[in-house]
Amino acid sequence: MSTTSPLPATSGLKPQAPLPATQLNNKPSADHAAKLAETQALLQRAAAEFQPLTQASSLGAEDVVITHLINALQLDIPVFVLETGRLHAETLALLERTEAHSRAPIHVYKPQHEAVIQFVRDQGQDAIYQSIELRKACCGIRKMEPLARALAGQKAWLTGLRREQSNARAEVPLIDESEVASKGLTKFNPLANWTWGDVWHYIAENKVDYNPLHDRFFPSIGCEPCTRAISLGEDFRAGRWWWEDEAAKECGLHVKKG
Repeated sequence: MSTTSPLPATSGLKPQAPLPATQLNNKPSADHAAKLAETQALLQRAAAEFQPLTQASSLGAEDVVITHLINALQLDIPVFVLETGRLHAETLALLERTEAHSRAPIHVYKPQHEAVIQFVRDQGQDAIYQSIELRKACCGIRKMEPLARALAGQKAWLTGLRREQSNARAEVPLIDESEVASKGLTKFNPLANWTWGDVWHYIAENKVDYNPLHDRFFPSIGCEPCTRAISLGEDFRAGRWWWEDEAAKECGLHVKKG
């Protein structure tokens, strides 16, 4: 069973930004240098004290910054990417370039093929638009199960979470030990204090390769059917699962129980 996918909630889709994101968003904080030093020190500490650890990368702006820092600092931190089977062509092309040029190893995890086929057979390829439950079931197959494999045996992981990204992430700490007791994992969020302007200042200054969808008003990039461009004034994550209530807009990777 399938359904017609809903149109984006706004008419704010724009074919091309007037300026590339490196110019449009390059607005560093007054204390950007201090934030960068804090991030570098945190990455070095994580690499020295929390082996084995890995970086989770969606290949979004924040994640390419972290990978660039890992490479620049020559840290022993591999990177993993969840290739869900429904990523944008631009994201897949960036993945290839990253694999080709990164000093740090890039590991790609894909969903179990039979689970994907069974879900599509039973629910249809566009089932994500029918209910939150079905959308989260799709995320479970395409992201959560591969994530569990990627984190198996790890002591810690790095993410690109920032406090500015959404209300749900407003209290993201630099070091999150809330899952140590249950999963044995420490989560590092080295860009927690950074603004969007800080991220793009670093990308511009260091000529970091990034997803060209950012030039087309996609601040947050996930699977193709779950992501749209945003309009001026919208929340950073407004383009993710835009047909759902704001409180539901997480796939499960960074949701705390209870």
